[in-house]
Amino acid sequence: MRIFFKSRIIFTVVVFFNLLGVADLSFAQRTASGLVVSDSPLATKAGMEILERGGNAMDAAIATAFALSVVDQASSGLGGGGFMVIYDAKERRAHALDFRETAPEGARKELYMKDGKPVSSLSLTGGLAVAVPGEVAGLLAAFKRFGSLPLQALAAPAIKYATEGFPLEAALRFAIERQQATMRKFPDIGRVFLPKDQVPAESELIRQPELGETLKAIASQGAEVFYQGWIAQSIVDTVKKEGGVLTLEDLKNYKPVWREPLIGQYRKRTVIAMPPPSSGGVAILQMLNVLEAHQLNKLPHNEGTYLQLLAEAMKHAFADRAQYLGDPDFVKAPLAMLTSKDYAAWIRGRISPVKTQPPKFYGLVNFKAEQGGTTHFSVVDRFGNAVACTQSVNTRFGSKLLAPRTGVVMNNTMDDFAIHPSGNVYGLTGNEANALQPKKRPLSSMAPTIILQGERPEAVVGGAGGPRIISATLQTILNLIDFQMPVREAVGSPRIHHQWMPDNLIAEADIPAEAKRSLERRGHNVRERGVAGVVQAITVKQGKASGAADPRKEERARTE
Repeated sequence: MRIFFKSRIIFTVVVFFNLLGVADLSFAQRTASGLVVSDSPLATKAGMEILERGGNAMDAAIATAFALSVVDQASSGLGGGGFMVIYDAKERRAHALDFRETAPEGARKELYMKDGKPVSSLSLTGGLAVAVPGEVAGLLAAFKRFGSLPLQALAAPAIKYATEGFPLEAALRFAIERQQATMRKFPDIGRVFLPKDQVPAESELIRQPELGETLKAIASQGAEVFYQGWIAQSIVDTVKKEGGVLTLEDLKNYKPVWREPLIGQYRKRTVIAMPPPSSGGVAILQMLNVLEAHQLNKLPHNEGTYLQLLAEAMKHAFADRAQYLGDPDFVKAPLAMLTSKDYAAWIRGRISPVKTQPPKFYGLVNFKAEQGGTTHFSVVDRFGNAVACTQSVNTRFGSKLLAPRTGVVMNNTMDDFAIHPSGNVYGLTGNEANALQPKKRPLSSMAPTIILQGERPEAVVGGAGGPRIISATLQTILNLIDFQMPVREAVGSPRIHHQWMPDNLIAEADIPAEAKRSLERRGHNVRERGVAGVVQAITVKQGKASGAADPRKEERARTE
């Protein structure tokens, strides 16, 4: 369903831009052009430069994405894919773009087994881990439909970062340090990120001239050079050398898909979310529906009863995720039911405020009526357009394969299919809905979301962190709407996470000790973890936009 409003939206956003992180990376500026929030100061700068040159939200989004493909290939890049939710203020329409990776034609579940037993490493590193990348095709499809400035201008900041170099940020250095042992097994990625066979120092310049040439080629020749030209050939040769099955035909046949966004209502607001193969939109709408009947603002924030309601809603949503969701071109999920108010009312009736239940209790199956390599950025412009975009190579540095001559790090998105009975690297389980099939898109937890109040964007939000994206995005939305927190506080507040299986409730360290004990008394198996997702958000109130980048990404890099 698309959104149409009675009057055209044109408003000037006067922005207070706050890029939050550690103290030396925080800054603020005023502009009448709009606002970009990402988890990289350099990528944010690229997007903001485009807005200040007169570009619209999509122009800024593409520039930000290209820049991220240079300054944070641990999280996303040209060798990955993603999802984009778009609000077009002039047309008063919402759009959803799916540029998720697809399984190669030659992919088979048997390839990920040895002696009849699944081998988890085969879907995580090396050639078999690589799915057909969708990011370049997706960004150029979005540009063709909504861009206003020349593509060369949008790619220019990224090309500069690649050719002239950029100072290594703490978060990227942390990712290199954690992955160095595996990266040493693949010399092409090692020579870029482990110069002199050691982890570079923070602020040391990282130069990627080959990636710069790839970006120049894409900017001048379009997606064809990536999917059919010399870039494609290098990718295929690299994957084949490492035992993969990706072919030139797979790349040539890749197409992004424009999908109808999911539209929901929460406290008189319109929620625009990504449909499958993203599971994030379905889960968030389902949980908001369940929680809407509760006066959450009357409960003490992040204390036992409030967190019990959140955890139980999460368990139902993740149980349904595992049971029903997959690539909509291959499976038909009961989306209308899962996101309906009636189903939410049934779930509420099953939630006890004083105890949790065993895993088999949760999900629509009982209804009788019938660590991660991902990044998110949010953009608004002076016209009232908004873009929420989440991109990924799956885990840090994806498959660890870098295609020579291109500088492109390839994804390991094949691990997102339900290949292994014990679940994927994030512990997520699934069934036939998310089974591996050629040309199929694996299920994702990415959850780019736009919230409208009346005709205007009120919030643009999303996150990184595997399945914790969903719970982190949900809690940020609740903090903004129910508890009326400023965006910085809403993003930074401590969070919990429950994904149904494994049956553990994850609580960040700053969740009050008494709240954790209260959850344990209710029967939850509470486990303390450092970071429950990384969120980037923008809010717009009375013509003033404020943004917050989650401090967790930098804090983790500096404390672990």
